[in-house]
Amino acid sequence: MSIDRIVLAFAGTMILTSIVLGYFVNAYWLILACFVSLNMFQAAFTGFCPLAMMLKKLGCKPGAAFD
Repeated sequence: MSIDRIVLAFAGTMILTSIVLGYFVNAYWLILACFVSLNMFQAAFTGFCPLAMMLKKLGCKPGAAFD
């Protein structure tokens, strides 16, 4: 799996987890969804993604977005 797919899967998982925890546990968990969404938004314009950098150092194969 490429870095791009891993980043998208991780972000989607974190957002869904945050929404579920926000509904069942405490609304403050929705801050996590906002943080992940804002990070995805800025990565679309700047290309800077901390998770992609870590995955690259771990040896995952690059995709089209995060070379």
